[in-house]
Amino acid sequence: MAVLGLTNPGQDDWARLRGLQYATLADNSLKRAALHVLSAMLTAWLYFGLVNIWLLAGWAITLAAALFFASRSDQSLSDSDTRSISNEEFRKQNLSVLMLALIWCVPFVLFSSYGTIVELLILWTVALSMIVSTSLMRASAPLGSVIFSTVTSVGAIIGALLLGNYTAAGCIVFVLLAAILGTIECSKTYLIARIAEAGMEEKSEVVSMLLREFEENQADWLWQVDTGRRIRSASPRFSFALGQTPADVEGKPFLQMIAGDSWESGQFAPSLHELAEKLKSRENFSNLIVRVSIDGQSRWWEISGTPILDEQQNFMGFRGVGSDVTEQRESSEKIAYLARYDTLTGMPNRLMLNEALRDAIAYAKKWRTRCAFLMLDLDRFKAINDSLGHMVGDELLAEVSGRLKELMDDNTMCGRLGGDEFAIVIRDASEKGTVDRLARRIIRSLSRPYNISNNTLYVGASVGSAIGPRDGKTVEEIMRNADLALYRAKDEGGGEHRPYESTLHANAEERRQLEGSLRKALENNELLLNYQPVVDANRENVVSFEALLRWNSKEHGFVRPDKFIALAEDTRLIVPIGAWVLQEACREALNWPRNIRVAVNVSGEQLIEPDFATTVVHALSNSGLEPQRLEIEVTESIFLRDPNIARAALEQVIALGCTVALDDFGTGYSSLGYLRKLSFSTIKIDRSFVQGAAQGSAESIAIIRAVVAMADSLEMATTAEGVENPEEAEMIRNMGCTKIQGYYFGRPMGAADARHLFARQGQIRA
Repeated sequence: MAVLGLTNPGQDDWARLRGLQYATLADNSLKRAALHVLSAMLTAWLYFGLVNIWLLAGWAITLAAALFFASRSDQSLSDSDTRSISNEEFRKQNLSVLMLALIWCVPFVLFSSYGTIVELLILWTVALSMIVSTSLMRASAPLGSVIFSTVTSVGAIIGALLLGNYTAAGCIVFVLLAAILGTIECSKTYLIARIAEAGMEEKSEVVSMLLREFEENQADWLWQVDTGRRIRSASPRFSFALGQTPADVEGKPFLQMIAGDSWESGQFAPSLHELAEKLKSRENFSNLIVRVSIDGQSRWWEISGTPILDEQQNFMGFRGVGSDVTEQRESSEKIAYLARYDTLTGMPNRLMLNEALRDAIAYAKKWRTRCAFLMLDLDRFKAINDSLGHMVGDELLAEVSGRLKELMDDNTMCGRLGGDEFAIVIRDASEKGTVDRLARRIIRSLSRPYNISNNTLYVGASVGSAIGPRDGKTVEEIMRNADLALYRAKDEGGGEHRPYESTLHANAEERRQLEGSLRKALENNELLLNYQPVVDANRENVVSFEALLRWNSKEHGFVRPDKFIALAEDTRLIVPIGAWVLQEACREALNWPRNIRVAVNVSGEQLIEPDFATTVVHALSNSGLEPQRLEIEVTESIFLRDPNIARAALEQVIALGCTVALDDFGTGYSSLGYLRKLSFSTIKIDRSFVQGAAQGSAESIAIIRAVVAMADSLEMATTAEGVENPEEAEMIRNMGCTKIQGYYFGRPMGAADARHLFARQGQIRA
């Protein structure tokens, strides 16, 4: 079926082969047409006088028309050797052959009744000559030959049967089968030849392309040596690669030419030894990377070679190809370096640290020892990076890496994980105290001042460590647990080393679950506000309320504020939560008398948001609260991260008409610069000073008096927090504080209780 063209096997390009087959039909189209005309003339002469002349003429004209159609079909396929023929063209071509065959059936079926068996056999002889000629001339397209032979022979068989000569009919059948088998066999031979020819052409094109590419590639060259490994028939490119002329290198020892100065000392590169062994063993080799020395410069060659054998299989030397791959080699080495080392510090990166820790774990398991992994994070680095710029930050990181390298030895490896995070792998940490001693040396070293770009900078370091295999049996477990320990060290204020403890994992899991629940707290209406009254120190009437956020989780119950607010700030969930607090507090304040303010605590994470002022505007406009009744409370910590952004945000809030209070004054840096740069309305004295003063602490009393005096001079109010009994209230009043807040005057209460407080005191909303 494949030979006839009715199916195409999956292999090879059969569409192209079909095109080659049918392209040859146009070459002998005229010959076949001439054969048909000659056969038609013989047929007309044979039946002239026996058959009506008009019948003969009509048949001849029909044959001529069919020949014209067939010739046109053949010519349309003359360019099919450069393309693939379509199914429509395939059907059209074979239809033209079928038309010719049906026209030739006419003499056998109609004309035979006018003659005898003799005329029929003569006519069959004429048809047989056409069948044989067609089979030969259409060997490339056998389906048409089979159609012509079959249809014409069927017409002859019908004619013989009409004359009652069954023997002649049987002979025609036999001849038809032989003709069909011969046609297929001839076509098969032709097709095999064309497939082989096409394959040879393709291989020739590939070889030509490869040779052309080789000739055009200036980096490649040919080399040849004799049995003594001396250079023979040196090509210009090979000589150029050696830095000399062909005449200078001819007959010189190959290895000596590429060994350079190492030839005299005998200290060859390992790759040169490998090349020498290949040449000595007389075996093929390919893509051998060899380090050579040309004119005192080290380079890399890629060499392939094969032994030269004469007709008697005697060894005559080596020949091969080579190319200079120095640039590719250097690029590969650079890529490999970048994949394993940090570009800024030149220290091992996370990938290399992972590999070192994996090796350390395997070593500890094999020798029943302990390994360790330390993670360290720089304290206050972000403040320096933000204030002085990334270039100073990068110089600082480079200086830090230099100090860390000085502390390392053969048993330790230090690398940079990214940002201001570094890590150390201790291969053998079996000796007690090894990890803690190294951690404290690191903290002391990194805490020394840095002089960078005429700036004296101070940063510290926090370290977390995990021991393998005690704290984890895999790289991932040990790194995770060291990170948990580092988080604890940072959470405790930094500048400390904390080893991993099993409770840290439980805390981290609890934190993860709390975070998941906190993300859904607003959606589930789990957040609520309590309000703690702030009273006038002298008249003891309520002047404002501080809105305090509370969380009653469906999954965890009541969660302490100090627990979930810190989590909200770390995850930046404080931004949407803080916006809700502003909205809710302003809305509730409308239920109080118009002289009562509401104070809302604002996190530093909220202040650095570019649309913080817009959030305040929305809260005021949506609730209808007057701006002067909203007080924003902030702590000094907001000025440590992005002081310019925080200051600009607060100035926008003050411009709206709101007031700003500085909370927990005295517990932080207590910089007077903040008070000078920003118009605070109130300074809140932390409860620790109030309690200290109540216990007779002279320092606490002095601090409160100083803050009150300073606030009075700056025309600011002062609020004392944490007043719990009448004695403390009287003490604070005598010290000159303007306002008092504490359990003595009221605990945090719900919105309904706050409203009831005004009703009980006889205050009404104006």
